[in-house]
Order: sequence, then C-alpha cells, then structure tokens
Amino acid sequence: MTSTDPRPARPFGTVGTAMVTPLTEDAHGIDLDAAQQLAVHVTEHGNDMIVVSGTTGEAPTLTDVEKLELARAVRAAVGPEITVIAGVGTYDTAHSIDLAREHAKLGVDGLLVVTPYYSKPTQAGIIAHTTAIADSTDLPVMLYDIPGRTGTPLAYETLLRLGEHEKVLAVKDAKANLQQASLVMEKTDLTYYSGEDALNLAWLSIGASGMVSVVGQVAGDLERKMVEAVDRSDLVAAREAHHGLVPVVEAIMNHLPGAVAAKAALALQGVLPHAAMRGPHVPADADQLRALAAALEEVDGIPSCDPARRPL
Repeated sequence: MTSTDPRPARPFGTVGTAMVTPLTEDAHGIDLDAAQQLAVHVTEHGNDMIVVSGTTGEAPTLTDVEKLELARAVRAAVGPEITVIAGVGTYDTAHSIDLAREHAKLGVDGLLVVTPYYSKPTQAGIIAHTTAIADSTDLPVMLYDIPGRTGTPLAYETLLRLGEHEKVLAVKDAKANLQQASLVMEKTDLTYYSGEDALNLAWLSIGASGMVSVVGQVAGDLERKMVEAVDRSDLVAAREAHHGLVPVVEAIMNHLPGAVAAKAALALQGVLPHAAMRGPHVPADADQLRALAAALEEVDGIPSCDPARRPL
C-alpha cells in the first residue's frame, strides 16, 4: 500500500544538533559531565538527534580515546529514544574504519562520514573510501557533503552510486545545491538533512528530512516549530520560525567559526560553565560576546542570557 503520509522518511530523526565538545577550563581534557548535561539540555529543547565529534565538536583536535569517551557519555545521558550519531570520517580510510568499529561497540545509532578532506581524492576514491567504512559495521551512514571544508564535493553520479548501498541512508548537505539534491531524491532513497542553518527552511520545503544544526543547541525549540509547521503545510508559521531565527543564525554562523560562536552562546545562556577552545580556535572576544548576547536577547522562544554572564 502506498503511504499517504506527506512527511519525508526520517531515518535519523528530525532536529539534530552538531554538538560542541565541552572541554576542561585549560582545554586539556573533555568535561564529560558538562557534555552529558548539554546533551540532556538539547533534547529538552527540541532536538531528537545529537551528532558528536563533528566539525562543531572540534573533532580534528580530539584524540580517538576522547571521541569514544564522548560518544559513550552522551549515549548514556540521553537514553535510547534519542538518536546519537558519531563522526568517524577522516582523510584516512583505515583510520575511519577503526573509528567506525570502535564506535559501533558503544551503541551509537549511526555514523557521520565526511568526504575525505585535504587529500582531495577522485570520485572513485570517495566511493571506495565510503563503501569500505559502510561495510565495516552494521550501522547506518549519513554522508557529509561540505566542499567548503573538504575541497571536494560529492558528484551527482557519486551520490547515485552511494545511494545504492543498503547502509548509506542520508546526506547532510552543506553544499547548497538544492537542484542536485532534488534529482538525487528522485533517483534514490537517500534522505537529506540540511547542514546549513540559513537554508533549513529551504531544505525542508523541497523534502529534506530535517537538519543537523549548529544553532540547534542554542535555539532548538524554534527549529522544532519550523519542522512541525512544514509538516502540517503551514507556510506562514514556518516562515515565522525561520525569520525568528535570523538574528541568532547570523550571529553564530556568519561572524565566527560555528564551534566558537555556539560554545560562547551556550556559556552566555548558562548551559556551559565556560567556552574554552582548543587551538587553532580561540574563544570569542568581548565585542563578539556582546554581539552574541544581543542576538540571543532578540530571539523570542529560546533561552536568553544568564544575567550573571551578560557582557558589559
């Protein structure tokens, strides 16, 4: 029987947070208690999916042991009803396979596999790399197409090929090629998740399953409202949520690296005890904190600044 449900398939959930990695104040270690508290916080504010060890989680600066400790802690904190996805993609196929297998032992729900960065492989190389990772565990895979960071986009033909793999279920797209994605969705069973917060509504409007969002850990309730409005075909309400998010999306995504801005915003909200970063990132300065605080105060329906942390 053909389904009459107008909503897209959602193999990994709907509103996902690309979670920052809380560090100790000296940045030498991970603050696992703060990570668990943050994971619970985002699930209480509209999120049904958490991605750990992604770009926003400062994954390139984390050791393998830290990545596994983080995934284990978050999995334990949120329980089985929340989808936990672990970023395991690197520019080394063998290393990525090792990470995938070790994370699979922890009970995560899926793997985020970014296009190999720096190496700039051919499309054949990308297919071989991704297939090897997908074949290494029983976990489903979400591709991460972000050529601005990797230097290499996933080609249309590559997406069609990878879409044939039984474990490759979705694409997190930060390439902004909605036409290509529409073609892929017509030709395969791949589902799409917006990987660019400014385009979340645009992606939802063409049938994306949801988003993996940096802003979601700061404003997840509004993102949830947007998704629910699209599901009930209420464009007016969806636009209202989208426009409500504009100040915080602008502040977090367009003036600082997302990891820096999101961590600073969470500290301003009182969700994190501080906003320590690992190099090469540095924390937001006083002017940047004031701009972030102003943006948080401008958006209705999200946690505002903790009065004790509001910058002068």
